[in-house]
Parts: sequence; structure tokens; C-alpha cells
Amino acid sequence: MPIFNREVTPEQLNKFSDHTLVSHLGIEIIEVRDGFIRAKMPVDHRTHQPLGLLHGGASVALAETLGSIAASCCLDSKINYAVGLEINANHIKSVKTGYVFGETTPLHIGKRTHVWEIKVLNEQNELICVSRITLAIIDKR
Repeated sequence: MPIFNREVTPEQLNKFSDHTLVSHLGIEIIEVRDGFIRAKMPVDHRTHQPLGLLHGGASVALAETLGSIAASCCLDSKINYAVGLEINANHIKSVKTGYVFGETTPLHIGKRTHVWEIKVLNEQNELICVSRITLAIIDKR
């Protein structure tokens, strides 16, 4: 049984994020399959911390972006929407340049909450950060 309630393309999801933090950080959705979204984010002046490494907050922004988008793909946007309740992240390895890739998969999809896991990987497919986000599912009034 499909997890996403509609077919979406990377192009549609990227357009939805125009003129937001997502586009400012250079986050780009590159793959969408049912229950899975993959994005890339540059490691450059927009995402560095003062020592020239990928900022942990940028990894968390990537994670929250992916989890929120994935949860939204499971919902009927005329009826409800997802908002972040809690996010955590473990930063495993540093990155100085290039790109990182975020991949999200569901851990729990309920009527009122979703929990998504996000792995952030470097270009060598090594784990940089692992994150988990819990989202509340809110009814539109």
C-alpha cells in the first residue's frame, strides 16, 4: 500500500520551496519514491560554520526539510498539514566542501503524528549525521 497519497516530482517539490530557507541553503530534491525522498545540499559559504566545516544547523535544516516534505506527501493538503514537534541529530563526521545528501524514510505514520529518520551522507556515502523528526498532523480549520 502506498505511503504517499499522490505522485510528486522533485521539480514540484523544489518549486514549492522557492524563496525560502530551503532555496537559500541550496537544498535541492533530487529523487522521490514512495516513502523516500533524497536531496542534496552544497557545503559552501551558505552552510559553513566559522571553522569552514558544515554547520550542524545546516544538517538539521536539511533533515527537517526532508521530514516535513515527506510527511506532507502523505497528507491531503485540503484537510491537514504537518508541523515539526521535535527534531534531534547526531553529528558523526565533518565535511568541508562538496555536497551532502539527505535521505528520509518513515519510522511511524499515524493519524496525529509522524516520525521520520533522515541520514545525511557525504559524497563517499559515509554517514555525516543521523536525525529523527517527529511531526504533528494538524487539521485545517
